[in-house]
Amino acid sequence: MHFDLIDLKLFLNVTAAGNITAGAAHSHLSLASASARIRGLESSLGIALLERGRRGVTPTAAGKALTQHARLILQQVERLQADLTDYAQGFKGQIRLLCNTSALSEHLPERLADFLASHPNIDIHLEEHPSLRILHAVRHGTADIGIISDAVDASDLQTVPFCTDPLTLIMPSNHSLAGHDSLRFSQTLHHEFVGLGVNSAMAIYLEEQALHLGRRLKTRVRAESFDGVMRMVVRGAGLGVVPQAAVERFQQAGQLKSVPLSDRWADRTLLLCAPDFGRLPEYINALLRHLAPETAFMGTPMSSSDN
Repeated sequence: MHFDLIDLKLFLNVTAAGNITAGAAHSHLSLASASARIRGLESSLGIALLERGRRGVTPTAAGKALTQHARLILQQVERLQADLTDYAQGFKGQIRLLCNTSALSEHLPERLADFLASHPNIDIHLEEHPSLRILHAVRHGTADIGIISDAVDASDLQTVPFCTDPLTLIMPSNHSLAGHDSLRFSQTLHHEFVGLGVNSAMAIYLEEQALHLGRRLKTRVRAESFDGVMRMVVRGAGLGVVPQAAVERFQQAGQLKSVPLSDRWADRTLLLCAPDFGRLPEYINALLRHLAPETAFMGTPMSSSDN
């Protein structure tokens, strides 16, 4: 079997584009050169990797397997280059971190800022996604680490606690539900809500919980932040569900009534996750130690989640 990194990058570009011409252009190769490289791959492996049709190409079963392995190989090469750069130019790297809405807005800003200030040669690519999408990305190597809710099954990954993150129901102090000490989510669904944007991980999460109960969330208006949700709730626009941490920092919290949700999924812990903490580059483990300082990642066996 004979191939090089250019072949692997080309093959990924071709399968992503759906045709060899576009894949060649993305790889900065001529069409003739790209076609020859693809044929060389197939000849070397003794199997067809692409099904060619009038509208383009699609990977065969073997091509799909090669795509997965090629992506992992190129990611490992990228990490190798980053680690070697540590020796040549000092501690340097880029970390791909995915997290849910609550972690992004409530728990990470100051912690990440402190880390970046003390590690000037490390950059962080941060994105918000629902926990299930984060699991998929971490499993397939498109994210280095993730922060997820313990309500999802991460038993095939290694996890460590990041922070507690209970969700609470908020309402004006004179609301009809204000006399309760706790409530199930199902008891609130005949009321109207103030929600986050439709693409927010939190909004998707709450919609899913309502659907599990056979109901739909009645959202009157959407805000761009937990702060916006709380400001509208104070004025009587509807109920809201936000992290308790957001309520605690809200300047007008005294004008709100917050009631804990008794559902298991609302009393949650956020977890840091990765396929194998011990195989991550040192600059990523530096971030993990900063986010979870009580855990000595390097040299410590990590247990898989038992969720």
